Amino acid sequence: MNHIELFAGCGGLSLGLESTGFELLLANELSPMAAETFAFNFFGEDLDGLAAGATVRKHPAKTKWLSSNFAVDQMASRLREDPRGTPPVAEGISDLQETKDLKGSLVIGSIVELNKWLARNDDALNALKTGFGTGGVDLVSGGPPCQSFSMAGMREYSNARNILPQEFANFVKMTQPKMALLENVTGILRPFDVDGEKVYAWFEVAKAFVGANYVPLCLHVNAKFAGVAQNRPRFLMVLFRKDVYLSLAQTCSEDERALMAPSKQFYDRAKADPSLAYSADELPCFDVANARHLSLFRNSFLSPLVKFCDKPYSVRDAIDDLKGKSGARSGYVDYLDSSLARHTRVPAIYAHVPGKAPKNHDLRRNSPLVQRRFRIYQVLSTLPRKVQREVKAILSGDSLVLSDESFDLLAKHQYVGADQSRIKFGSSGKDELIAFLLAHKTKKQTQKALDPLVPAPAALSIPDDACHYENLRTLSVREMARIQSFPDSFVFRSKVTTGGKMRKFEVPQYTQVGNAVPPLLGRALGKIFGELLGRLDKESSLPSFNESSLSRHEETLQA
Repeated sequence: MNHIELFAGCGGLSLGLESTGFELLLANELSPMAAETFAFNFFGEDLDGLAAGATVRKHPAKTKWLSSNFAVDQMASRLREDPRGTPPVAEGISDLQETKDLKGSLVIGSIVELNKWLARNDDALNALKTGFGTGGVDLVSGGPPCQSFSMAGMREYSNARNILPQEFANFVKMTQPKMALLENVTGILRPFDVDGEKVYAWFEVAKAFVGANYVPLCLHVNAKFAGVAQNRPRFLMVLFRKDVYLSLAQTCSEDERALMAPSKQFYDRAKADPSLAYSADELPCFDVANARHLSLFRNSFLSPLVKFCDKPYSVRDAIDDLKGKSGARSGYVDYLDSSLARHTRVPAIYAHVPGKAPKNHDLRRNSPLVQRRFRIYQVLSTLPRKVQREVKAILSGDSLVLSDESFDLLAKHQYVGADQSRIKFGSSGKDELIAFLLAHKTKKQTQKALDPLVPAPAALSIPDDACHYENLRTLSVREMARIQSFPDSFVFRSKVTTGGKMRKFEVPQYTQVGNAVPPLLGRALGKIFGELLGRLDKESSLPSFNESSLSRHEETLQA
């Protein structure tokens, strides 16, 4: 099985897919910082070492820049280049000179420019379409940047990034894989208000793929049900080339037909009317939170997405052994090692040694003030929401009110005093507690302490998102990576964090982890596509892809 990975990031989805037998034909990523991590783990290429002149090889063998302002021997400048200022391919310095440069490579650059380059280079496009001689592309997958769709992000329909799903569809139309996968935040399901009218971005994306002759199956899933120690809802669009859909339709069980049939009905309507308007009945989005839909997941090829539905892994399962000598290694960590670790190919000198501290586990230093605030969050994580709301209103400076009921619960706990000693507030100390809270005011209202007994919350992309459930500190990169289901053998590269204006284009280690598709979710998806591709092999009647053969094939099936 082979795949092409668009919007590859640091490689979470690719790692999961490769663990189920997929081979990478090509990857594309815009950010040089995220690409540095991808190249390190999948190719064993140390781009930072090349920049420092620390290795014999002068140029990376598999990491190619589509276009840059800098020459290949200026690797340090390339790795810190702002992608927004990268010139078009015709005007920049490109590493893609021959078709063979593409095979098994990571191409750093804009998907928009890559599509233009392929449209101008027939030999390269034809080689890609044939899977470089393997017979074709099995899967194109990726998650376009989601900030403008996210409920926690910019939430702008007119944002320039919103053209990227269309560029994804354009790439799929050119390369004609058997199947495709688009992954995104669930905010894409929420309508945008555009000049007083509701616009559903996911529905428009589905129509774009219909225009490329792909049948869309839309899913609302949660990574925790696939084994990830994080409560991470995601939107998935699984896409079948029409001839592939027709062949797979012959293999479907009753539950699978209930999943697939509405997609074909939508395809037919959208094909006949490209301006088809949204309605809730046109294209269902099957949701694991819906009991009836969950049954369909369990009884179909989608079952790997709900394997851990009854007992998801917790934060403690993911990171407890990293907190110190008292932490115990869990079955979750063993699962990451057994299923994913062997699929990383970092240089030997950086390889993880079992029993020793993993890479990327450098603990951040937080000021005494921040540590005292973290202790407040730890206490709040054990108390009812009403108490949390009252305390957070005080911490934000919006209130001076604390109910007696809330005070009674808060007074049972210890806090950290100015001298870092443990303190408590007595039965008559409500005013003192309010003053203590006011001394630790903050506008960072998303901060919280992790609950060790449940999966982590989804918003973990910057260091300050969450603090440890016992230690008075933020999580390390490795702890966030564990929660996201990366094995310890996966090493994150580039700078650790960023801030200010640099945040607009830099993708440091924390952001790489937070933006990634969790590898265990990728593994579940790899099993799904592997199952479907296996059915196609058994069918062995897949026609060549053209409109006339499709019509004949569909008439035969309907008969």
